[in-house]
Amino acid sequence: MPNPVEIRTLTGPDELPEWLRAVSTGFFRSPTVDDAEVAVRRQGMALDRTQGAYDAGRCVGTFRTTPQSMTVPGGAQLPACAVTNVTVSPTHRRRGLLTGMMANALDAAKERGDAFASLIAAEYPIYGRYGFGPAAWTTEWEVQVARTGLDRRYAGPADLGDDGSVELVDADGFRTLLPAVHERFRTGPQRQGAIDRDEKWWQVNTGALRFPGDGFGSPFHAVYRDADGQPQGGVTYTSDDVWRAKQPEQTVTVQDLFATTAAGEAALWRFVLAMDWVQRVRTGLRAPDDVLPLLLPDPRAARTVTHADWLWIRPLDVPRMLTARTYPAEGTLVLEVRDKNGYAGGRFKLEAAAGPRGGARCAATREDPELSLDVSELGALFLGDESAVRLATLGRLTEHRSGALERAELMFRTARRPWCPDVF
Repeated sequence: MPNPVEIRTLTGPDELPEWLRAVSTGFFRSPTVDDAEVAVRRQGMALDRTQGAYDAGRCVGTFRTTPQSMTVPGGAQLPACAVTNVTVSPTHRRRGLLTGMMANALDAAKERGDAFASLIAAEYPIYGRYGFGPAAWTTEWEVQVARTGLDRRYAGPADLGDDGSVELVDADGFRTLLPAVHERFRTGPQRQGAIDRDEKWWQVNTGALRFPGDGFGSPFHAVYRDADGQPQGGVTYTSDDVWRAKQPEQTVTVQDLFATTAAGEAALWRFVLAMDWVQRVRTGLRAPDDVLPLLLPDPRAARTVTHADWLWIRPLDVPRMLTARTYPAEGTLVLEVRDKNGYAGGRFKLEAAAGPRGGARCAATREDPELSLDVSELGALFLGDESAVRLATLGRLTEHRSGALERAELMFRTARRPWCPDVF
């Protein structure tokens, strides 16, 4: 009889090479992991939050969590348990390894007091059974520059009536200037779903922290400054080098673009779209309601190439979550939340005032429920993206009192769709 697979946290950094080999195997990357890669990847890793499944000493499953701060509707920040590096080797599928590691992680998150868990799902069908729901989607466009209708004689923000400026900077300059700008951006009242970026993120994504074979291609960086010279946004992009019949046909790919002001966002997009030689711009993964297509005289020049689920949320503390966010409409709801795993189930009464200054209260109650839903559907509703009416149409939410469904629709939806710009 084969020995049982042992699930445990890593005991020391000497176990990282084998664990990273299993991660690479699970994601169909090269199973060879050298010392340079280990040295980079171990930075910021908490071994007590890094699990492995071991069969006779060989790692056959991986699972890791990191602390995360996420913006919720209205601009408040909540602590989340970010799930990442989830793999099970092909030889050990369907043995309950993911279920065991997930249970350990959610138990620990609940004990720490995290409001919810979050992840970027590689596959859609996996995580609903653990109480996760798709809370934010993402869209990527490819823009045919010649069809946009934009004036190619554009020379800078002044052409838009903007006294700001856009300047190219090197990686060190970008890494120095932009972290504070990003923090202001991601904590805005309409930036629900955005997460914090630690120092390692900035080092990795500007090339300061590398290892051979990491796939990093040195990008270009530009900073938008307002009329007072203060940085208010930035863009990172790459370009290919394609010529046909002595004609340039470059494609620019945006890796990151954010700004704290509408003027800055428009100026950065116009900068990218006005470059000589560039025929196409790939936008990278943006919010589904990104302003870009409507910045173009002909929005049809922006063709959707990706539209998919992105950020998933698993509620752990319903009262804390629902109290932290703001609501566009005043109302009271009694929710029956089903959670087969026992982390967040119960009956809760939400009382919310309207608007950005309105407060909310949420607590356990014995009152009769007006709506009932699974915890994963609450995760989908939380950031304001999903429709309560649509969930009811699908049979995933049940109305017990007339009018409660329309009330929930008005209370939970947000003016802008949630967006998580990062993969984790």
